[in-house]
Amino acid sequence: MDLPAYSPDWNPIEHVWDMLGRRIASRQPPPSCLTELRRALLDEWCNIPQDQIDNLILSMSRRCKACIASSGRHTPY
Repeated sequence: MDLPAYSPDWNPIEHVWDMLGRRIASRQPPPSCLTELRRALLDEWCNIPQDQIDNLILSMSRRCKACIASSGRHTPY
């Protein structure tokens, strides 16, 4: 199977980074220095619910099928 170059659909960690980025962006007040950012990242990383990670893993077969069906072009993921 040919893989589309650099497709985030094939890389579940990209979706985890997106979850983490959204969680950091929603913090009030936002981190104001590197030390606070590091602490916030570690905190949010530990608090990503396991069911979200499990759902991401379980979605991989659907993602693969969507990539194949779209011939490597855009997918809804």
